[in-house]
Amino acid sequence: MASFDDRQDGFERKFAHDEEMRFKAMARRNKLLGVWAAGELGKSGDEAEAYARSVVAADFEEAGDEDVFRKIRADFDSGNVAQTDQQIRMKMYELLQTAANQLGA
Repeated sequence: MASFDDRQDGFERKFAHDEEMRFKAMARRNKLLGVWAAGELGKSGDEAEAYARSVVAADFEEAGDEDVFRKIRADFDSGNVAQTDQQIRMKMYELLQTAANQLGA
């Protein structure tokens, strides 16, 4: 029975680790996305850094990626940045892969 409990504990630890890595990858992706979007919007320096933080914060509005996507889409629309929804979503996907690679996931 101890072997079963040890195995269960191992699965729980792995699940917790995987969830933590997923959270870190998403947060890093959002930061990278914010830096990219800031550049597209013509922001640099402290202004770009503040914008990237606002993208990270936008992810806490609801579960999933839609809150981040809506922020970028709205900011691009108001800033007259010519990026399609598909291009933004593709960049989100690419940067998630980059973030996961950076974390060694």
